[in-house]
Amino acid sequence: MVRNKNLSAAAIIISTFANEKSLRDIAYELIVNAKLCACVNYTKVRSLYWWENKLNEEEEFIAFFKTTKKRAKELRNRIEKQHPYDVPEILEISIDKTSKAYLDWLIGSTSITFRNKRRQQLTQ
Repeated sequence: MVRNKNLSAAAIIISTFANEKSLRDIAYELIVNAKLCACVNYTKVRSLYWWENKLNEEEEFIAFFKTTKKRAKELRNRIEKQHPYDVPEILEISIDKTSKAYLDWLIGSTSITFRNKRRQQLTQ
């Protein structure tokens, strides 16, 4: 395990979505086009919450966007800008311990250099 306190350290951004399509649309844009995260894990959940003085229980999709601390702020901003909810849940968890191999992959997958190489591969 590597303990990392710099901007290359890992972060997980968590958000919920009303349906799989809205989540996948945003996730695809943030991974493939913007390279703001290296991976998005998601699953269906049941949420119980207060909204406008009413208790609600609904199915939603929760997503875990895996990124670096360096890219986390821009990722949070993009999720908020594109999110379909009026008040989206956008939480950041800082990860200060991870394997070196995973951190290297995370950094490489969200770097500008990787993005430019990947675009070249897709257009050839």
